[in-house]
Amino acid sequence: MSAVAALFAFLPGLALGSFLNVVAARVPRRESIVSPGSHCMSCDHEIAWYDNIPLVSYAVLRGRCRTCKAKIGLRYPAVELVTALLISACVWKFGLHPEALVAVVFGAALVAISAADLEHMIVPNVIVLPAAAVVLAAQSAIHPSFEWAISAFAFAAFLLLVALVYPGGMGMGDVKLALLLGAMLGRTVAVAFAVGALSALVPSIWLIARHGGKARKMKIPFAPFLALGAVVALFAGSYLLDTYLSLY
Repeated sequence: MSAVAALFAFLPGLALGSFLNVVAARVPRRESIVSPGSHCMSCDHEIAWYDNIPLVSYAVLRGRCRTCKAKIGLRYPAVELVTALLISACVWKFGLHPEALVAVVFGAALVAISAADLEHMIVPNVIVLPAAAVVLAAQSAIHPSFEWAISAFAFAAFLLLVALVYPGGMGMGDVKLALLLGAMLGRTVAVAFAVGALSALVPSIWLIARHGGKARKMKIPFAPFLALGAVVALFAGSYLLDTYLSLY
């Protein structure tokens, strides 16, 4: 039953991904996500509905605006596809249960935050803080426990300490994102941080290899890596954490 529901969730997931593209593009610029309608960021021409079909329109237009031929970034179809896959995976794992809805909200927030951080190097407060509050309230209601609140504030305090000690490597946006991750993941937030930190080493090593000492002054957005770790923890965190603890 869950597998069938997951398949049906894919198309709505694409539509949600299309909306998240609007959120990620406009919120950092302090623009309304409602008005005006979808338009080209280069020529400001309104996008027709048939040019706004998730994935399909990008392929048909070969990644360019129909009017001005400006290139449309790969971020747009990537966000749509990742969102659809993530939403389907949430439905598959949690089934038709309130926990699935919380996971969908969590996943959607992660996608929007990651896209905004990759493009604008910012974790928007208007996304991360309300999402953290909603997720914390929902998790506490579905699974009554202080675990969610403790994990949220403890992880945020930990990243705040890192940001104070090493301000060049951690921003306050990441500290706020920690609230959201801890509220959703509880004790498995440790898995999210471990996976996120390890995955962030890949671009860091690449920058050092390419630019040498100059790489120390270069910044990379950390939120997408924390989001990647959060997804891993969401679906396999308990297994990975228990396996690790069983070694000791």
